[in-house]
Amino acid sequence: MYKFPVIELVDRYCIAKLKYNKIGTNKDELDFYANQIKELPLHLITAELERLYEVHRQVWEVEDEFKKKKADTKYELEEIGRRALYVRDIMEERYHLKNKMADILNDPVKERKDYGGTFKL
Repeated sequence: MYKFPVIELVDRYCIAKLKYNKIGTNKDELDFYANQIKELPLHLITAELERLYEVHRQVWEVEDEFKKKKADTKYELEEIGRRALYVRDIMEERYHLKNKMADILNDPVKERKDYGGTFKL
């Protein structure tokens, strides 16, 4: 059986679940991660896992909106910057959530990123 660090497994599972819920074309991928994640004591990280899914959903929505715009659509630089900062901030929460789950489950592998932000769980 494959063994992923907690930070990778929960992240990939949430992404696969979101992708399946949005477009439904990746059942094998979702099953692959779901079969591995069920080995974890999920009752210890339920809230964090649900929030991580929500974080990915928010990023999906921002990216999806950009993808739907035509190539000739002009965005003001201010709007592009605002969206980029929003994604940066939400991704910082993603790293904190993943590391918190690793801490709760005593997994030594952590993700280290620092955007100089002040987000705290």
